[in-house]
Order: sequence, then C-alpha cells, then structure tokens
Amino acid sequence: MAETVNFTGAVDRELLKRAKIIAAKSDTSINALFNAELRYLVETFEAAEASENQNFKTLLDFSLGRIHDNAAMAALGIDSAEDLFLLMAQSHLPMPRLPESSTQDMVKSLHAIAKA
Repeated sequence: MAETVNFTGAVDRELLKRAKIIAAKSDTSINALFNAELRYLVETFEAAEASENQNFKTLLDFSLGRIHDNAAMAALGIDSAEDLFLLMAQSHLPMPRLPESSTQDMVKSLHAIAKA
C-alpha cells in the first residue's frame, strides 16, 4: 500500500457540505472520494502526456478557466460547443464556471426580460 501524507487545503463550504452528503450516501469518506478523483485526474493527465496528446491538457485548461471555449475548440480541432461539452463529460472534468458577478448580472438580465 502506498504511503499516505496529510496536507492542508481549502474548499468551498457549500461544496464540502455537498461532498459529505455524497460520501454518506455512498457509504464512504470524503477522503476516499477525493483520492479517487485526484488519482483519475493525475493518471489521465500522465497517460495523455506520455502519448504526447495535448487534448486532456487543453480540456483541463478550459475546465480551470485558463482558456475560453473558442480557444479550446480551436486547439482540439472541433467547431461545435456541443462537441466540447461532450469531451468535457467524457473526460470527467467539470465545466468552467463564470465569476459570481457575471452570473448575477445574467440573472438580473433574465428577470428584466421576464418583466418586460
């Protein structure tokens, strides 16, 4: 068995609450969930890197908000946002999130449209 080490990290309070629920429903621990997801991410990245395939790195950069959708699609040689979303799902990577202020602005715009 591999040696384990403790480390300190920060996580969004609401995300931690949701993770606790999933862990309880799955009869496991947050630590086990975290280890499984981190292992998947590292092994997938290393396998792609070993085969000199940059697609996973591009998808990871998009997931982390480092590049926009158009840059990701160009790097991957696809021309459809739907294809990009399918690749993200197949890669088990989360979609990037807009900053909270942008999301709130969109909500306000939608409410304004609904009132019109």
